[in-house]
Amino acid sequence: MILVTGGTGLVGAHLLYRLALSDDKIRAIYRSEIRLEKVKEVFSFYTDTIEKPFSKIEWVKADITDVPSMIPVFVGIKKIYHCAGLVSFNPKDYIEMRKVNIHGTAIIANLSIDAKIDKLCFVGSIAAVGDAVNGKTITEENEWNDQADNSGYAITKYGAEMEVWRASQEGVDVVIVNPGIILGSGFWNAGSGKLFSQVYNGFKYYTEGVTGFVSVQDVVKPMIQLMNSDVKNERFILVSENKSFRDIFFFMADAFGKKRPSKKIKPWQTAIFWRVSSVLSFFTRKEPLLSKYSAKSAHSISEYSSDKIEKRLNIEFEPVEKSIRKICVDYLKS
Repeated sequence: MILVTGGTGLVGAHLLYRLALSDDKIRAIYRSEIRLEKVKEVFSFYTDTIEKPFSKIEWVKADITDVPSMIPVFVGIKKIYHCAGLVSFNPKDYIEMRKVNIHGTAIIANLSIDAKIDKLCFVGSIAAVGDAVNGKTITEENEWNDQADNSGYAITKYGAEMEVWRASQEGVDVVIVNPGIILGSGFWNAGSGKLFSQVYNGFKYYTEGVTGFVSVQDVVKPMIQLMNSDVKNERFILVSENKSFRDIFFFMADAFGKKRPSKKIKPWQTAIFWRVSSVLSFFTRKEPLLSKYSAKSAHSISEYSSDKIEKRLNIEFEPVEKSIRKICVDYLKS
């Protein structure tokens, strides 16, 4: 039987649909019934008969940070897709991210070891891959620099990877994928889904920072292929293309038939804004509109290579613009 954590998130929901097309028995954990409705919404982008694939999944209410709730989840499990994680660039969420991303993954690792799991796939992030050296393209060989000004998210995703590698040292075969910014249908008010909502509603601003982007389809497909292969104890960057935020916003606006963002935001402007936002957040107790690290990423230029996974699995990633057009069609349907 296959276990999926984070099945009610973007990657997990799209992964579950793909897995439900197979004959494998699937178990997934959830924390609230409301989140299950989000999974059904994702399924609706693939099929009109949602209940058929959804009914193939055995849903168990559990929390990856709570050992007693997780122990029965592992009964009969042979493979795990660990997609659960907390994404935030708000400094106030750092402790919670340590709890979910590091402590939660440690629990998954420990239970995998005890249950003698055959294979574990962990969804990491390019945030946990080392920075570029002398402006060169970043690969899996880049080393993590713990002296750098890393975001809390990056630190906790790197810490989570260390827990997965520990499991590999204790008999569990593992594979780690490090996706770029994941673009996919559903969850329009969170993560990259917000970008589609903002552009559709007339967002006017853009920056020219560059990073790696990838469609959720090009994340889940390699995950399944890796889990069904002999590949073990390796990590793979998953990036379709390195694009600027300007390009991404323009692709979205064009697909929606909306006016392109026209106001370029400079680094000094975001530097002021994130500081003001932080002060306002302190007094209002609301999440800041922009954090230090999200401001930094909006302008930084980091390019990633997916050569390793492309050669290993003989795959070709879908161009980002094509992925965005498809996602915009789903957005208009929802």
